[in-house]
Amino acid sequence: MERRQRVWFEENDGKLDPALVAELRNIRKFNYRAAEAIPTEIPIIIKCRKSADDGEKEDLIQTCNADEHSHLDAEIRIINSVKGALTPDMIKEVRHHTAVEKIYYDRPVRAFLDITDDQIGSRRIREQHQLSGKGVTIAVLDTGIHPHADLTTPENRIIAFHDLINGEEEPYDDNGHGTHCAGDAAGNGAMSGGKYTGPAPEASLIGVKVLDASGGGSLSTIIEGIEWCIDNKDNHDIDIINLSLGADAYESFREDPLSMAAQQAWHSGLIVCAAAGNSGPGPSTIGTPAINPFIITVGAVDDQDTVERSDDAIADYSSRGPTIDAFVKPDIYAPGTDIISLRSPGSHSEMELVEQIIDEHYIQMSGTSMATPIVAGVIALMLEASPNLSPNDIKSILQMTGEPAFGKQWGYIEAQTAVDTAMSYAQNMQQSASGNTW
Repeated sequence: MERRQRVWFEENDGKLDPALVAELRNIRKFNYRAAEAIPTEIPIIIKCRKSADDGEKEDLIQTCNADEHSHLDAEIRIINSVKGALTPDMIKEVRHHTAVEKIYYDRPVRAFLDITDDQIGSRRIREQHQLSGKGVTIAVLDTGIHPHADLTTPENRIIAFHDLINGEEEPYDDNGHGTHCAGDAAGNGAMSGGKYTGPAPEASLIGVKVLDASGGGSLSTIIEGIEWCIDNKDNHDIDIINLSLGADAYESFREDPLSMAAQQAWHSGLIVCAAAGNSGPGPSTIGTPAINPFIITVGAVDDQDTVERSDDAIADYSSRGPTIDAFVKPDIYAPGTDIISLRSPGSHSEMELVEQIIDEHYIQMSGTSMATPIVAGVIALMLEASPNLSPNDIKSILQMTGEPAFGKQWGYIEAQTAVDTAMSYAQNMQQSASGNTW
């Protein structure tokens, strides 16, 4: 019996990522049913071989741009890639081009949305050690940041804004998700008499808008936002990147482009916090970039709206490990259910979550999106206490001091112990430098 010939994209020798193969399969099914095949432009990222020279890369670009339905139009330096949109026929043509290492589907990315201050102990830290995150800068890569009074009173702590969606120069947030996250980390409670305060109420913030009004985006836009943070790390003294967003993970962290970009940021000295995702409670549901073993992956806890921890549990929606590479994740858990934080007036989230509006200044949201900036806020306190801590130091301290809980290897964030340990680390380093060791 004659063997059936496989479709070209099913035999790609690793040149096409699994998400792209799935998209090509869907397009083929649609065109098979349609009366006439319509050229379909697929958003893609092409990773170039390290050994590819400028001539090979230029030939690749010219080949793609010669087709009226295909184009390559932007470079993504941190992962040695170019992005654009190609038809299936063009993908088939260039997949074995000498400049190409791999072609990825530039797939959609989404915001991960589905009592905290006292509950994690950050209020006690501020009172006992006079810490507030002052001098530490958190970049929130999200839907933007609305200049809420809790971020601009008594002084404006939104020190920079970069818009990769609409190119605006002044801070805004047409969705509301990013504003909520900014408040989760660094709101000062100005409009609530201090009731709704983030762990680091004097930390500086940078809004990098990488998601649109509906909370959606693409891999390449998020990667460009990460690249902007790396390039501007020194200009704006960026310490922490908060990624309350992600996409499904199809490949190892070594091959996934968003994971690779997050890892580059980590190795550049930036502390990267990423939401685990809201695809729980099933196992192996961690998304990208949270699959990366270097960065800090945050899961969400339902604190039952009580200060006591005895009734707390991992939120049903919080994604579970192991990762696609069989790594233990998340690295730490924080409250993420029914978190009250800043409201962005007229935003998309207001229309979707009308029943969650608290008053004219605040709104309630749930998700690992909320847990992640809470951890970022605690890290800001740790860095204020000990500015020389490396990203690896921060992650080790968080895991070492996390309260064992939920039967997992890593536990529940305990802010006071984490900051105390950070302070001890700084003192020990100072004693070692002066030769005063025991």
